Amino acid sequence: MPHTRLIATLAFSDGTPSVELPIIKGTMGPDVIDVRKLHGQTGRFTYDPGFMSTASCSSAITYIDGDKGELLYRGYPIEQLAVHADYLETCYLLLHGELPTVAQKQAFVDIVTHHTMVHEQMQMFFRGFRRDAHPMAVLTGSVGALSAFYHDSLNIHDPRHRDISATRMIAKLPTLVAMAHRYTQGLPFVYPRNDLSYSANFMHMMFSEEGKPYQVNDVLVRALDRILILHADHEQNASTSTVRLAGSSGANPFACIAAGIACLWGPAHGGANEAALNMLEAIGTPDKIPEFIRQVKDKNSGVKLMGFGHRVYKNYDPRAKLMRETCHEVLEELGLHDEPVFKLAMQLEKIALEDEYFVSRKLYPNVDFYSGIVQRALGIPTPMFTSIFAMARAVGWIAQWNEMISEPDQKIGRPRQLFMGPLPRDCATD
Repeated sequence: MPHTRLIATLAFSDGTPSVELPIIKGTMGPDVIDVRKLHGQTGRFTYDPGFMSTASCSSAITYIDGDKGELLYRGYPIEQLAVHADYLETCYLLLHGELPTVAQKQAFVDIVTHHTMVHEQMQMFFRGFRRDAHPMAVLTGSVGALSAFYHDSLNIHDPRHRDISATRMIAKLPTLVAMAHRYTQGLPFVYPRNDLSYSANFMHMMFSEEGKPYQVNDVLVRALDRILILHADHEQNASTSTVRLAGSSGANPFACIAAGIACLWGPAHGGANEAALNMLEAIGTPDKIPEFIRQVKDKNSGVKLMGFGHRVYKNYDPRAKLMRETCHEVLEELGLHDEPVFKLAMQLEKIALEDEYFVSRKLYPNVDFYSGIVQRALGIPTPMFTSIFAMARAVGWIAQWNEMISEPDQKIGRPRQLFMGPLPRDCATD
């Protein structure tokens, strides 16, 4: 837990006596003023729409320094993890606080691998959806439904149950995402294979054809694995905060993750890579880039540059450099550099990195710009992009949920409000 060292004095201009509030120092990042006793001492609340200046929790999982362009999982820089670790090692780190030993990794991989199957009745559940349903609608419903099939791990106060639920979530998300894809395509479901790695198995379930199993390509599998690592957690964003808020009520972990998926579905959150690719398709051809750039610079045009800049990172998104390398590796492996949409993307990237308008505003390509291109190259349909994001982020959500449940002073979330409605009035009964 964080500890208090300093005191802040809050003075009021209306004559209300000043109050002293503790300042809490974390291991890194800005100090926070502990306002928990503010209402009791003054009768006032703080006002912070979007919680942009409020720490909603204490956490030891992920740290972001947006000014420096820094992202750490449990203290490890994302640049190192993306190169030296695979996704399941990253999952173990987020869940347990340390990278696994060789023996721990083998045991973790084994248990995840042997929990990838979902209950056979889930197939009937899927068939309740229309074939043209958005994959995120299918995923939200199917993840929430897991609580109806796995009653033996729903005691949130039992650490063993929470551990089982975490394993099941990580293991079964690729299966459910692949099922959502194949269902909307009218394709038969493909069962997982225990002899494949986590990411290779997902691609097998996505792309295998009848009588023609997916041929594992190490470059492409590693590209997907890197996408998963880079999206595994991102501190207290909207969907993670949603998971924590849902979990604070005592809801089961499957319901909490379903709530996170529903929040991620919002275009302002998880749909950025899809929006970036839709932007490229709207531009159409390289000769139309100059006119598009002109419109972007015109504030009255309403045209936005998607996949560039980031709300948190005021410098270069540290994930973008890694995803850019992967993007070029995949395009090279598949010989796609000259395909129209990818050629267009690379020209737009070059302009944005050189144009003073974008450079001065630090509108660098972010991870979503490159991950959308990579997923398209891998053959993943655009509507599936956010589902892949959810699959990657599930471990972050479950780690954050578990951390919150483990806190001894955990309380149900209950934000306050500034009421601006009508004063008390009578209801006429004439």
